[in-house]
Amino acid sequence: MTFKLPDLPYAHDALAPYMSRETLEYHHDKHHKAYVDNGNKLLEGSGLEGKSLEEIVKASFGKNAGLFNNAGQHYNHLHFWKWMKPNGGGDKVPGNLLKKIDSDLGGLAKAKEDFVQAGVTQFGSGWSWIAVKDGKLAIMKTANGESPLVHGAKPILGCDVWEHSYYIDYRNRRPDYLKAFVDHLVNWDYVAEMYEAAAK
Repeated sequence: MTFKLPDLPYAHDALAPYMSRETLEYHHDKHHKAYVDNGNKLLEGSGLEGKSLEEIVKASFGKNAGLFNNAGQHYNHLHFWKWMKPNGGGDKVPGNLLKKIDSDLGGLAKAKEDFVQAGVTQFGSGWSWIAVKDGKLAIMKTANGESPLVHGAKPILGCDVWEHSYYIDYRNRRPDYLKAFVDHLVNWDYVAEMYEAAAK
């Protein structure tokens, strides 16, 4: 397969004021595009051509750092754009997922708090996650372009805490960015869709 930059599922200014047009122009149009372009170059001759993106991410982890960094970030960002929507966030979580959050993560309020905390305490660049691991939901954090995929889990929600994701809008206030993400941006329908697929 070759990597392809997807269009954003909404206009560049649709997530304002929580994520600005300028942030999305840099983050999607430049940063994500660079992962796609570099990933395609590094895929050539890697022996992983023709594999699915998930297979490439898992197979290159710990073996081909350049390819992994770009394929991993491409995977993360493909979902990141869909994990957000205008007027998202809040407590409108589909039933099955909400039950699972209640039983595994101690309720939605606690899950959000722990998710934000994971992102705040991720030193340097990385991601904050809710993932399905061994049949249960877990809050995780990873460095750089890693995701739960390479740690035996399936991500269902992730927030990018690399500085380019929030610095234009929030400067060094990462906690405010993460709180805005859970309160105003999360597309819980897409999270639920990924949960149903991961739970199979």
